Amino acid sequence: MGDQKESLRKITHTLALKNEEISNFVCALKQSLENLEANANRVQEELESEFTSLYSVLDEMKENMMTRIKQERAGRTYELQSQLSAGSKALESSEELLELANQTLCSSETDGFTQAAKDIKDSVTMAPAFRLSLKAKASDNMSHLMVDFSQERSMLQGLKFLPVPATPEIQISDCQVCDNTITVVWTLPEPDNKIDHYILEHRRTNHEGPPRIREDYPWMVVEGIRETEHTLRGLRFDTRYMTFRVKACNKAVAGEFSEPVTLETHAFSFKLDYSSSHQNLKVEDMNVEWDGSGGKPQDIRKEKNRTNSPMHSPARSALMSPKRAPTARPGRDRFTAESYTVLADTMIDAGQQYWEVRFDKESKAFAVGVALRSLGRFDQLGKSGASWCIHLNNWLQQSLTAKHNNKARTLDCPIPNSIGVFVNYEEGVLSFYNAKTKQLMHTFKTKFQQPVIPAFMVWNGSFSVVTGLQVPSVVHSSQRRNSTSSSNASLT
Repeated sequence: MGDQKESLRKITHTLALKNEEISNFVCALKQSLENLEANANRVQEELESEFTSLYSVLDEMKENMMTRIKQERAGRTYELQSQLSAGSKALESSEELLELANQTLCSSETDGFTQAAKDIKDSVTMAPAFRLSLKAKASDNMSHLMVDFSQERSMLQGLKFLPVPATPEIQISDCQVCDNTITVVWTLPEPDNKIDHYILEHRRTNHEGPPRIREDYPWMVVEGIRETEHTLRGLRFDTRYMTFRVKACNKAVAGEFSEPVTLETHAFSFKLDYSSSHQNLKVEDMNVEWDGSGGKPQDIRKEKNRTNSPMHSPARSALMSPKRAPTARPGRDRFTAESYTVLADTMIDAGQQYWEVRFDKESKAFAVGVALRSLGRFDQLGKSGASWCIHLNNWLQQSLTAKHNNKARTLDCPIPNSIGVFVNYEEGVLSFYNAKTKQLMHTFKTKFQQPVIPAFMVWNGSFSVVTGLQVPSVVHSSQRRNSTSSSNASLT
């Protein structure tokens, strides 16, 4: 009995699922019927609108051409009527003169004949009939205003619905990913002069291959593309891949999206490890700001009693004992005393990596570089063999130095607003660049015995970190040019 109930329960569950599927299918069909009705009405209205617009154009052309004919007829009518009036007057005058001449000839009177004949001669000489042009000033031919609409009629008869554009195909071999810029190139199966524009969609993903049903990132849309390629600039590669698809559009309809293409967007991405930061560092996402009141109440009172003197600057703190007891909050005592340091949450143990940091040049002190995980909680960057950095000191006199293992080299270069950091782990290269101009500032040559991790320090200032960056092409070129340099050997 129990087995039968279990079997019936399974059948019931299966039927319920099937019923739900059929119900959803019925609902989808009903919705499709509603959509069909709405879409059919829409395209019918658009067709009527297009024909109305076409009729308007034809009516306007007809009106303009009729006006041209009327103007031509009026002008010629005026010319011919003027000539007709002048000719009629000349004919009337000539007939009167002819009658006078005949009467004079028929007269038997001899007295005054000579004078009469002279008067008639003078009148003939001045008669309008002899000054009148007998050539019409305007032609009665209007054939130059005739039209032939046979070609246009053929074109109108060829009117038909616009075809749906073909589906483009993204050419993976022609696509480029470089310098946080992606150029996507696509083609059509055959030329189509009806294409008005393209729509490109892209989204970030950590999965290679076709898009999945459930993705964490939405599609981003780029519209109005006129060419068969498009370049996305200024990207941040915080995922492993980006997926692209494109469709063609004419004036009326859009085609189907192309098969999605996934391009690898390798870059070094990390976050700041809040648990590693000094208590006086306020860490928010990728931004860090010095906060003098970040410790315990008793520590704050001690801080208030201090003066901003060189005795308490990071340049002197390596020789001083810790000033703070470890906080009771878990994970917030990684760095203490005057080691105002915060680390990243991702180690580098292979490859070539690059990131940038923008800092307040008015900071009393700032440093950026890499460190080993063994960096002591009281250690400052560059003060031991476990860290390498560029250090900005704004106390009394501004200076920029490269530091490692408590050795420093003053750098003879302008202080930039942001610094780019390049690491080639296998080659043991750590280089610092002006992030804007990509001018090389300093290079450490060493051999990393352990994985290293991005490290930062700030005192009385702030900075923000930019990750998800590929190694810039100019940095690659600079590394090749400087691969044989040994000018920094004293700091390795």
